[in-house]
Amino acid sequence: MAKLTFPEIRRGVQALSSLYVERRNQLGAGAALTGAGKRAAFAMFYSPLHFLLVREIVRSLDAARSVRAILDLGCGTGIAGAAWALETVPHARVVGVERNSWAASECRWTYEALGIQGSVRAANIEKLRIPPDTAVVAAFTINELDGPVRDRLLQEFLRKSSRGAPVLIIEPIARRLVPWWDGWASQWVGAGGREDSWRFKVKLPERLALMDRAAGLDHKELTARSLWLPGRP
Repeated sequence: MAKLTFPEIRRGVQALSSLYVERRNQLGAGAALTGAGKRAAFAMFYSPLHFLLVREIVRSLDAARSVRAILDLGCGTGIAGAAWALETVPHARVVGVERNSWAASECRWTYEALGIQGSVRAANIEKLRIPPDTAVVAAFTINELDGPVRDRLLQEFLRKSSRGAPVLIIEPIARRLVPWWDGWASQWVGAGGREDSWRFKVKLPERLALMDRAAGLDHKELTARSLWLPGRP
């Protein structure tokens, strides 16, 4: 807010909301991070909302046990890996994977601000190999990938889980936004995982609630769907 006014950020929030709901097919091309207003909205509004959402999912799944390292695919500002890491004791280390340089910088800030041992890699998810003994989270990332890349990652996730690595996938609750979901869920459940739809009643922090009202939105309830594979010993 040193460079942008409240109305400018509010318009950024409204523009991002429209993008997420009406023009989601543009997200893969990086449309969410074009322009200072949308970047501010992404960092100051949607990232905190997603942090609260991921934390609730991790708690509901009891996903924090025995996790020492987390790989956050398409990490953005780093909130998914951070939310999971802060639930672990001691806090897991996190490696974020993000190709956008602005988001990667924000991710580093997130880790430092929250006291997380973390680093960011400018790697291409399409060619990434997941290290052993590492939990994986992909929050609002898989849907932005091309079909062949998604297919490869699905098999990679199932293989890693069979060797003991937990994997958590989070996407929007609206099924029309994730047409590939049913195929993934079928294989996920067949491998011993679970599929869930979530609706969490939350009381937003004051600044988030203020921006929520100003932008004409209503986030008293946070929603998502997830796939969870706890990993096998």
